[in-house]
Formats: sequence, C-alpha cells, structure tokens
Amino acid sequence: MVSNLIIRVYGICIRKGYVLLSDELFNGVKMTKFPGGGLEFGEGTIDCLKREFKEEGVGEITAIGHFYTTDFFQQALFFESTQLLSIYYKVELRTTSEFPTSEEVLATSMTDKQKLRWTSIANLQPETLTFPIDRVVAQLLKEGAY
Repeated sequence: MVSNLIIRVYGICIRKGYVLLSDELFNGVKMTKFPGGGLEFGEGTIDCLKREFKEEGVGEITAIGHFYTTDFFQQALFFESTQLLSIYYKVELRTTSEFPTSEEVLATSMTDKQKLRWTSIANLQPETLTFPIDRVVAQLLKEGAY
C-alpha cells in the first residue's frame, strides 16, 4: 500500500510535427517538461489537465485520448518517501489564438517562472527533459507513437 502518492497529469500537444514543452523554475530548480501539473483534491484527471493548461496560459484544450501512464517506480523530486504517478493525455488546442512562446531553451537563461516552446519531434532529445517519466514519453513520441 502506498501512503504517499502524488498524481500529476500532463498534455501531449502536437501541431504540425512539433510538441509543446514547458520550461519552468520551481523551488529554485530549472526543469523542462510537458505542460501539466498536480491533481488537486476533488478533481478528475481531465479537469486537472484543463485547469493546468489554462493556468499555464495555453488556453482551452480537449483531451483526445490516453497516451501513457507511469509503469515503473518514480520517487517524487520534492517530497521524501513519496511515489509519483504521471498520466499523459493527447490534447488538442480548442482556441485558435496564439499564446506566448519562446525560442529560448531553458539552459540559456531563466528569468520567468515558465516559458512555453514548440519543439520539433524529429529533433526532440529525450535527455533534455528533466524527469525520467518525461524522457520515456519523449522516446515514445520519437518512435512515432502519437
């Protein structure tokens, strides 16, 4: 029985061969990940994903299907004795308006708490993502699983 479990929900948003990534600064740690975040008490996974995309400035989305759920043990980065379970959905943008994106990669500078950027799936390097789970998902994208 797992007593300390964190559930995170992420969206795989693909447009014309590009996938949306989020470069973030959290608790002093720079990270590159897929857009999404933590499930809050009383939320379903899709509601969580919709809320996270709004909070991150992307806008309205529609979840179009399950993509991947963590199938190995992953220790939570910021919490001791806590297991992380991540669920990934394929999503489509419902809005046609553009949201702010950056061409700048996380490693060069990070003055904002978050920057969104489109990255070519063909050039996506799984090791550039911060979390082991995201690296698995990036590899699945590279292999054409979308």
